[in-house]
Amino acid sequence: MKGLKEKDCPYCNGEIEYQGIIYKDDLVLVFPTYIPITPGHLLVCPLRHVATIEDLTREELEALFNMVKKLRGVLKDVFNVEGFNVAWNEGKAAGQAIAHLHIHVVPRKEGDEGIYQYNPREFLYRPGSREKSPNAELQEITKLIKKELN
Repeated sequence: MKGLKEKDCPYCNGEIEYQGIIYKDDLVLVFPTYIPITPGHLLVCPLRHVATIEDLTREELEALFNMVKKLRGVLKDVFNVEGFNVAWNEGKAAGQAIAHLHIHVVPRKEGDEGIYQYNPREFLYRPGSREKSPNAELQEITKLIKKELN
């Protein structure tokens, strides 16, 4: 399956080449996003066309996260950044617009335009206030998940 391509995927069919390929090997592809949140906003994706993290091989997963780690160091040096947002969306319901797994690496520094005090509740959860979950509810969720993990 290594090297599997999708003709309609912009990451597989070469559409992103005009943006500049920063890195490419047998497992990983790195390029700048065409609508960056901040200068240096990069996308890191598997070379093989897969939609979700569970579709990755162990080798691909390790290569992706090793690259994210390496890029963080480079971006700190190049852009003198103070922090990062690192994220990916999986599935249409979660905002994945391109069905090729990609990890956003967004370098951040104090005073960036836009939202820099990232609070997932502002983006991911239902609008409005929500009370703190009761301990009994959290314990039940913990129990259910732990049971499936074992």
